[in-house]
Amino acid sequence: MTLHRIVSVCLHRTAIDQPWWLPADASAHGPALDHHLRLNLWIALALLALAHLILLIGLLAKRNAEPTHLWRIEYLPLAALALLFGTLTLKAERLWAATRYTGASLTALQVEVTGAQFAWYFRYPGLDATFGTTRPQLVAPGEGNPLGLDSADPHSADDLVSSELVLPANREVDLRLNAQDVIHGFSIPEMRLKQNAVPGQTIHLHFTPTTLGTYAILCTQLCGLGHYRMNATLRILPPDQFATWLATKQKAAQ
Repeated sequence: MTLHRIVSVCLHRTAIDQPWWLPADASAHGPALDHHLRLNLWIALALLALAHLILLIGLLAKRNAEPTHLWRIEYLPLAALALLFGTLTLKAERLWAATRYTGASLTALQVEVTGAQFAWYFRYPGLDATFGTTRPQLVAPGEGNPLGLDSADPHSADDLVSSELVLPANREVDLRLNAQDVIHGFSIPEMRLKQNAVPGQTIHLHFTPTTLGTYAILCTQLCGLGHYRMNATLRILPPDQFATWLATKQKAAQ
């Protein structure tokens, strides 16, 4: 990331008064995740103090108490901890499943995300709302076909491929994650998104961006020697500006 990009991100976060210890929260599901994270941190701090208190009580009690009385100090806290961590785990799984397994709405914007050493590609289905066929043997980034679109498939004719992800604000987006070669980690910290893109699999991830701006898309898996430069840009635009951008891209592709 360049110095100019780092300064821009810092200024963007300061402008929306975001605390320094977390990235800017720019998605609809972000506040619930942040709340759960803070809850875990406060509980961990409380448990740190409690563990030392229990150790102290145990050391003092062993001098005067019978061994049969120590189970209250040793086993009751253990049972309470097991119940606490089980509850936190179930809540975290529900929050994560909200973007992974519940399924996007039928009106969600469909976008395909493909990771390839060492770039991200984003494909929009065009006016027919249907993605065209891709074939590995047709992949030719140098010839302008990085995803291997099959021109024999009529649905491929209006597909739009971009090196940046552009989305409208306040509309749900259904991302289809793919990888051409190795596992890539698709991550947008401000959107509270992180999901591996696995070769041979299509993994759905849906969310609703809420804050206009420009955000970094990162690869969080060590995917080769060029991993350090595998990043892209997410731009969140007002709906009318997104429609203009999409129309301009469609006109240029004709």
